[in-house]
Amino acid sequence: MQAYATNPRLLRRFLLTATGLYLLWFFGYEQWLRPLGHLDQALSLNIAAASAATLRLLGWAGAAAGRTVSVDGQEAVLVFDACNGLVLYALFVGFIVAFPGGGWRRKVPFMAGGVLLIYLLNILRVGALALNHLYSRSTVDFNHHYTFTFVVYGCIFLLWMLWVRRYAVQPHAAA
Repeated sequence: MQAYATNPRLLRRFLLTATGLYLLWFFGYEQWLRPLGHLDQALSLNIAAASAATLRLLGWAGAAAGRTVSVDGQEAVLVFDACNGLVLYALFVGFIVAFPGGGWRRKVPFMAGGVLLIYLLNILRVGALALNHLYSRSTVDFNHHYTFTFVVYGCIFLLWMLWVRRYAVQPHAAA
């Protein structure tokens, strides 16, 4: 990875691609599609329902009513659009697309697997926050803002490192 930072051509390619993807996300999604709310709403509803189903699968009385996840009949978590994971999927995919090398035959399956892992992790996160609310309400805010943020971003960082070290073409081959 050090060689990417010292190769001006590869670094410039990464930065230009990442900037272009960010602008595409900002103007294409944030400014145009997000205000419509359809994708965010569908994903938030899905995350709530999947989290409640996961809680039931693990033996708790989980339920979802719209975006709200309940445990034992007690409302516990409301899945806002900012917490549905969509931005995380875009961040992960954007890095893989922008990073030189690897080829699309490697990138597409890795991105699909990574997004699926982040999706499952988010379902577990919401379920864990619901249980956290039930058993230790005073720690929910801390765990939501710090513990789970660290875990999710740590997972994304580890996926990026796996991509860079194992699957992306090495700098001498990409140059």
